[in-house]
Amino acid sequence: MVTGGGRGIGRATAIALATQGRAVAVGDIRDDDAERTVAEIENAGGTALAVRLDVTDGGSVREAVETIERALGPVDVLVNNAGWDELHPFLETDEPFWDRVIAINYKGCLHVTKAVLPGMVERAWGRIVSVSSDAGRVGSSGESVYAGCKAAVIAFTKTIAREVARSGVTANSVCPGPTRTPLLEGMMAEGEAGQKLVAALTRAVPMKRLGEPEDVAGAVVFLTAEHAGYITGQTLSVSGGMTMA
Repeated sequence: MVTGGGRGIGRATAIALATQGRAVAVGDIRDDDAERTVAEIENAGGTALAVRLDVTDGGSVREAVETIERALGPVDVLVNNAGWDELHPFLETDEPFWDRVIAINYKGCLHVTKAVLPGMVERAWGRIVSVSSDAGRVGSSGESVYAGCKAAVIAFTKTIAREVARSGVTANSVCPGPTRTPLLEGMMAEGEAGQKLVAALTRAVPMKRLGEPEDVAGAVVFLTAEHAGYITGQTLSVSGGMTMA
């Protein structure tokens, strides 16, 4: 199950998981995007299901998981990828904006994990990979609340890893650096400030390029594999060397 699987990193991850022979549930609030990802997987000979998913709504999450389990079977791999942000200095933000960022980027991860983790523990096997961000490790100007949420995702994931370590379930975080996604492109379209920020981020990357969604998908797929079963509670940056920790 890949949340936010309709485009960007989620789309690339869903496709990459399908190439490994997994049946993939593509959860997204954008029905058309989810259907396009599923069509691409099916055209390549894979198995996939599009399911409408609003990660901010616990009822929507539970309904989506039930639909997935009826169609494809139990969720053994969860990729918490859904996210959203806009560039604003903290002093220019307000509480409704905070609430939206927190609901999507942090509470969404809680909702979906709570819905699938009990089954993983019961079956004594599972993989949870949460897509955080290097903003959650080192901060990012104009993304104060988002960075706080992504730091929370890292800490939450580490704690889940500890709590279920004896249950055959692993939980890890992947932290993309600047990556060419619709979210980043949207920031660039917002004006000169966004364009300058993205240009500065690109210069700061030792490889001198933005990441591509497929770069991140490769790390996610690795952590979901059977042979990654002794890796848990870890945080992996995929940033072209921008952060080294």
